[in-house]
Amino acid sequence: MQTTIQETQKIETQRPFSLSIYLLIVFAMSWPFQIIFAISDATLELGYLNLISMVMVTVGTFITGRYVFRDGFKNAGWRWGKPSQYLWTFGLALFIFAVPALIENLFGLHIFPAGISAGTILISFVTSFLLTLIPGFGEEFGWRGYMLRHLVKRYSTRKAVLVHAFIWWAWHLPVIFTIGIRQGIGASVGESISLITLITLIPSMMNAVIFAYVWTATKSLAVSSVYHSAYDEVRDAIEKTIGFGPLVSIWEMAVTTLLGAFLLWKGNWKPLTDEKNNS
Repeated sequence: MQTTIQETQKIETQRPFSLSIYLLIVFAMSWPFQIIFAISDATLELGYLNLISMVMVTVGTFITGRYVFRDGFKNAGWRWGKPSQYLWTFGLALFIFAVPALIENLFGLHIFPAGISAGTILISFVTSFLLTLIPGFGEEFGWRGYMLRHLVKRYSTRKAVLVHAFIWWAWHLPVIFTIGIRQGIGASVGESISLITLITLIPSMMNAVIFAYVWTATKSLAVSSVYHSAYDEVRDAIEKTIGFGPLVSIWEMAVTTLLGAFLLWKGNWKPLTDEKNNS
């Protein structure tokens, strides 16, 4: 009886979730760090600003879930997951970035610099991976563990995943604009930014679908955070040591787009559907 009274009181103190309020708080707390990074020539030395931006997603999410909507984080994914789940997430990150780098070297598209050993790459990866685990959790907790759970209560499961994917892409716009400025693929800066923005839309959204599926399939923030960190740091470790040739970016966009589209179409999203039915 006491438990029932406490649950009733908790429900009465909750406020309806508002996506616009949630995004306003999270973007306001996290975007300034991306923007500072973007207008500061985006040097590697300032890369920590993006990590802070990722952490601030968690801070904004905690504030909204704890003090604004007061709905808590009970089903965010508080479990460790299975060893096999960590293995296949690492394998996926390697397939996306390491495989095309090896193919480039094998066929002479991009020759590895002299003096770079496997140990050098591994040290670079491990160091960056450990530093990115908490920021990776920051995004997974916010976008998947909290926001996606609320979106699926409002939309059909796959529509909720797509809305979440679009928001995730939009959150990266300061970084995307920076890439457009630095790439200079158009006749002007504005044209370059516009082209990069359009080019990245679908691949980024499908990549977000993959991230959402990792969290959905494992129901583990630990596993999804490890995948997030592995994805970022396998990429960065290779880029900083042996560099990317022409195939890596094409391969990454193709793999993430095709895999994301396949998972969106054929993936088992039942855990999300179950949560919707039980809400």
